Amino acid sequence: MTTKANATDDSFHVFDTTLRDGAQREGINLTVADKLTIARHLDTFGVGYIEGGWPGANPRDTEFFARAQKEIAFENAQLVAFGATRRAGGSAADDPQVKALLNSGAPVITLVAKSHDRHVELALRTTLEENLEMVRDTVSHLRNQGRRVFVDCEHFFDGYRADAEYAKSVVRTAHEAGAEVVILCDTNGGMLPAQVQAVVATVIADTGARLGIHAQDDTGCAVANTLAAVDAGATHVQCTANGYGERVGNANLFPVVAALELKYGMKVLPEGALAEMTRISHAIAEVVNLTPSTHQPYVGVSAFAHKAGLHASAIKVDPDLYQHIDPEKVGNTMRMLVSDMAGRASIELKGKELGVDLGDDRALVGRVVERVKERELQGYTYEAADASFELLLRGEVEGRARRYFRTESWRAIVEDRPDGTHANEATVKLWAKGERIVATAEGNGPVNALDRALRVALERIYPQLAKLELIDYKVRILEGRTGTESTTRVLITTGDGAGDWATVGVAENVIAASWQALEDAYTYGLLRAGVEPAE
Repeated sequence: MTTKANATDDSFHVFDTTLRDGAQREGINLTVADKLTIARHLDTFGVGYIEGGWPGANPRDTEFFARAQKEIAFENAQLVAFGATRRAGGSAADDPQVKALLNSGAPVITLVAKSHDRHVELALRTTLEENLEMVRDTVSHLRNQGRRVFVDCEHFFDGYRADAEYAKSVVRTAHEAGAEVVILCDTNGGMLPAQVQAVVATVIADTGARLGIHAQDDTGCAVANTLAAVDAGATHVQCTANGYGERVGNANLFPVVAALELKYGMKVLPEGALAEMTRISHAIAEVVNLTPSTHQPYVGVSAFAHKAGLHASAIKVDPDLYQHIDPEKVGNTMRMLVSDMAGRASIELKGKELGVDLGDDRALVGRVVERVKERELQGYTYEAADASFELLLRGEVEGRARRYFRTESWRAIVEDRPDGTHANEATVKLWAKGERIVATAEGNGPVNALDRALRVALERIYPQLAKLELIDYKVRILEGRTGTESTTRVLITTGDGAGDWATVGVAENVIAASWQALEDAYTYGLLRAGVEPAE
């Protein structure tokens, strides 16, 4: 394993623990290959330290460290092995778990130590003095073996509340034994920013140790608590990508780093790395198989999305009036959402975003605004269906709806068979390029059957449709009526291998709403492919 010099100096540490603490989130189960991939993403992003797991505690983490030495040439990060202080009554030199940490080959080792007196006595079942000796012996031994050592003081803030002097004695012992950084852990996640800032400032003054912060998010304050610790003098922040972690998660790496770089003016990443933040966030979400949070600060697709007409009017004059940063600095983009709240500015900005030239035609923009409001009153939603909105917009600009085919009729049949199975069949009759076409297909549901029948009918005339794939299908019953008489909205996401788009349909019949969304999806797919309308 080769490691180049850190992208930043050693005065401040960005420490990522996605591969250990983040992996404790419910629903995350990382393979060794997953961990290697995430480690590469984090190194590309430019974090200084990547905690890979607990070698010796489980075969997966042991394999990860063995493979990382051979397969990853770190450009920015140093790999960190996590483990505990030696057992009570023994010696660090003879402790098998400590040996496993050394055998991992990691240049940096983080030791977890008890700093809450009740945890020492009830969990470790040893004396307070022996706990201090366990810290002193383990840190000294690892330092003598040439390893850098960080110490995580578990449950520090709760321990400080119970017995501040003992909690500080653990910090002092680790520091004097050679730990480069002692990390104060809000393990239960119950602290608030003002409390964190006060405690960190006091511990720095009373111990002289270099401190770090590890915050869980149980009060929703993990990022704020992390920054409060920095305000108090902490120079080491432990975070996880996208805030993954046990219970409700950890301090989120991305808003912490963005705040340090953009709000505090600190240089904690390599040049240009911050602009990769949105991509890295989404890439890691793909690896752990969790949908990226659309409303995550800085990197969510809605982080710079504007809906209100008042906002749009101001943004048209100056985007900074309703945005705290330029989204491009973190690799994100501004988006305009079109809804019944839209005004002229929203439509103009959205048209520009979609590449549709509205010129200075105020009457045209006014018609689009009224059309959108009328359609949204019926149940349509365009903020989640850009493709349907673009078709509406182009229809107004061009004076007629863009049409590649004209539907004569369609029919979907569901047959309930005696053996309990169902047969789904659809027939479509349509006109395309002057030709009347009738096509029938079966599917695993009536909508799937309609989709297949439409594809059968059109692929011969428009071979570009062969690339299309229905990716997602959502149904929502709208307010106003109940039960089977309800108005239904259908959102369909379609892709062509190069991108995807969303379309919407609304009707009192779920199949009819689905057909509308399918028609828009195919029409937009042909528009993307550069096909000229048939009529």
